Amino acid sequence: EVQLVESGGGLVQPGGSLRLSCAASGFTFSAYDMSWVRQAPGKGFEWVSTISSGGGTRNYANFVKGRFTISRDNAKNTLYLQMSSLKPEDTAVYYCEKSGRRGQGTQVTVSS
Repeated sequence: EVQLVESGGGLVQPGGSLRLSCAASGFTFSAYDMSWVRQAPGKGFEWVSTISSGGGTRNYANFVKGRFTISRDNAKNTLYLQMSSLKPEDTAVYYCEKSGRRGQGTQVTVSS
């Protein structure tokens, strides 16, 4: 059974940083591209970033380019999202995603 467990969210001030993690199990993690998506209050899901199975290719939504970095550790079956220069509009529940499947998400709130 595919399991994706996100962690690392919290309350942070504008300009601050957070590192999200997603622990994956139930499938061959190293064989799949992985993504982060987010859902702000009252809005739909929004793609944030995708990393290829081997980590060599990374793509970002324009609104996070230069601020967020996606990475993965295939030995640990874990996906990461390093977020910096956070803005109030980054407030959302962040989910890792594999082939359309998501975990329970982790809340990120950016507020002073």
